[in-house]
Amino acid sequence: MTETLTNRSLIDLDRDHLIHPVASFRGHEAHGARVLASGDGMWLTDMEGKRVIDGFAGLWCVNVGYGQDSIVEAAADQMRRLPYATGYFHFASEAAIRLAAELTALTPEGLNHVYFTQGGSDSVDSAVRYIVHYFNAIGKPDKKEFIALEWGYHGSSAMGAGLTALANFHRGFDLPYKWQHHIASPYPYRHPNGHDDAAVIASTISALEAKVAEIGADKVAAFCCEPIQGSGGVIVPPVGWLKAIREACDRLGILLLVDEVITGFGRTGPLFACEAEGVTPDFMTTAKGLTSGYAPMGALFMADHIYQAIADASPLPVGHGGTYSGHPVAAAVGLEVLRLYREGGVLANGVMVGERFAARMEAIRSHPLVGDVRYRGLLGAIELVANKDTKAPFAADLALGDRLSQMTWDNGVIVRCFANAVIGFAPALICTPEEMDIIFDRVQLTLDQLLDQADIRAAIGQ
Repeated sequence: MTETLTNRSLIDLDRDHLIHPVASFRGHEAHGARVLASGDGMWLTDMEGKRVIDGFAGLWCVNVGYGQDSIVEAAADQMRRLPYATGYFHFASEAAIRLAAELTALTPEGLNHVYFTQGGSDSVDSAVRYIVHYFNAIGKPDKKEFIALEWGYHGSSAMGAGLTALANFHRGFDLPYKWQHHIASPYPYRHPNGHDDAAVIASTISALEAKVAEIGADKVAAFCCEPIQGSGGVIVPPVGWLKAIREACDRLGILLLVDEVITGFGRTGPLFACEAEGVTPDFMTTAKGLTSGYAPMGALFMADHIYQAIADASPLPVGHGGTYSGHPVAAAVGLEVLRLYREGGVLANGVMVGERFAARMEAIRSHPLVGDVRYRGLLGAIELVANKDTKAPFAADLALGDRLSQMTWDNGVIVRCFANAVIGFAPALICTPEEMDIIFDRVQLTLDQLLDQADIRAAIGQ
């Protein structure tokens, strides 16, 4: 067995044995893996020595960049002292307790309680379970229906994937469930009234009210949304949208679950996107930037009024938990990452370099292939179209997502290339202005090369 393994390449071993997330099984076998070997700051090196700049922070998560020795030391120290501690049976570790205390001191007012998970999908799944439990606890057992947004992403657990509204996560999985509903996305570029902020906000509120009326207010438990829709194509609602949602949920008597798995921990400027509009949700999910991807961990924040209602309902155990909830090594990593955000200047740098990000995003708007540019903080996207005037998309058979993914890699930059010709950006908060220019220079080169291709010129009528 050892000889078989050592005499085969990593690419072959990957192809034969490793199942990759959200991939066509046969498609991945044909493509093969890009095996990453090391990372330093904003840069990654693959096993063949190719060095590329990461404009997507891994998967929206490596906010403090690669190779932060203080995080490695924090993890190693915790591993030596106490590599594992269960949270069951009233046990705890110092790292988990301190992380809970520090985080709840920084979250929107009222989110005083946190349950640690293993990641974003787990956080959303936990939120759904606690919401169901809450309404049972307060004597409203019929409130079990959930509403989310088209183009939304809320993980790929059995329940979260149904709240997600992307075809890949439904196809073949018999999703969404009957209790999971969706309303139109606040997608300014594709909205009938265009970039009319008031109209976009009003249309979401109207759709939510209509859906609640259709289902019945006595049956709807919660509305679930991202402050910015990430995996749906980085769709950025107008400022004021989230605040209007909070007010509508209060008026309709339903809970608000805000999914900050992508937007949390400085991605949009403030530590949490909710802060920008003074919104306190009833539940808030986080992950990714919590540990900057250095260890698997997520966190579900619960408002005090929810916690107290559940606590007062019964003295019996609340049957939800996980072996790795509050894992001490992940918590130690989270504490050091949180220190870097604040004391290490990472949050401040993100805000500073966000100005260069915005300037480069605006500059690329004039490219012949770019129909829309949208961003907030260090999260953004450009949408390519075949016709700027009509906003006509490119035909699916041009496979622009796959084509752009290969071309940007060849040009030494990693960005998220969506199938619908949207290019997503989420550079680490440690990015320098010079590195931001490198990212956009390489993307600009890619767009120029794409424009020179005969089938693309034909698609845009040139």
